Amino acid sequence: MKKEKKTKPSPWKPGMTIQEMYEARPKMWIVVTAVLVIMAFLIAWSSTAFKGTDGTEVDGWAVAKSIISGIFHPSTSLLFNFTTEGVPYLLLETLCIAFLGTLVGAVLAIPFAFLGATNVVPKPIALVFRTIVMAIRTIPAFVYGLMFIRVTGPGPFAGLLTMSVCSIGMISKMFIESIEDLDGRILESLDASGCTTFQKIRYGIVPQISADFASTLIYRFDMNLRDTTVLGLVGAGGIGAPLVFAMNCYKWDQAGAILVGLIILILIIEWFSNKLRNRLARGI
Repeated sequence: MKKEKKTKPSPWKPGMTIQEMYEARPKMWIVVTAVLVIMAFLIAWSSTAFKGTDGTEVDGWAVAKSIISGIFHPSTSLLFNFTTEGVPYLLLETLCIAFLGTLVGAVLAIPFAFLGATNVVPKPIALVFRTIVMAIRTIPAFVYGLMFIRVTGPGPFAGLLTMSVCSIGMISKMFIESIEDLDGRILESLDASGCTTFQKIRYGIVPQISADFASTLIYRFDMNLRDTTVLGLVGAGGIGAPLVFAMNCYKWDQAGAILVGLIILILIIEWFSNKLRNRLARGI
């Protein structure tokens, strides 16, 4: 006969309240504490030193302290410099790349969205366009940036093209879901009333999808603003390249000024985005 496997008795009993069950749960604080201590030790050990650009060993803690010091002591001459080399101009350039990239990507995504919706076109055609959208989303933004830099050269235009193409994939996917969630009864009633195709789009489709489309564009704009900063690392315009140059030259006050300006810009955009989302969702 097979031996029955012994199981530990459950700490919970019938009729126990949630508070009693919470107090009777297995105590795992020893294991959690040990894991946290080991992780902290490994992080501290791995950050003790790293190789600099000249191959020399650099103290990681010293670099971290320098970055923090630069944030709290930014270069005011760079932070309040209103020329093309100052932080305000670079932030404006980053904002324009993200905004125009979102706008152009949205315009290009609308045909893909309608042609990829199964309730608008036959399924084989929708599958083809969904495959194209998926292929566009597969390639990372860095690869697109390097491709467009080869075509147009370094600068904001390469960043604009990169953000536009990257936006097509995500915006098209969200637009397709919104179109497929349309209430078909409204379109049927308009069709029964003798409305033309344009009138059905104007009064039956647009009012249903406008709020979802606007919410998607706001969300994508937030993403593009952060991605544009990273794309500056490969020379696609924006504030990323000056940040890297300042850090490579150990000019921590300039790096701190750029980071402070970037933090302020993202906080302002986040505040406006939340206001717009609340207005779209709740009408407040």
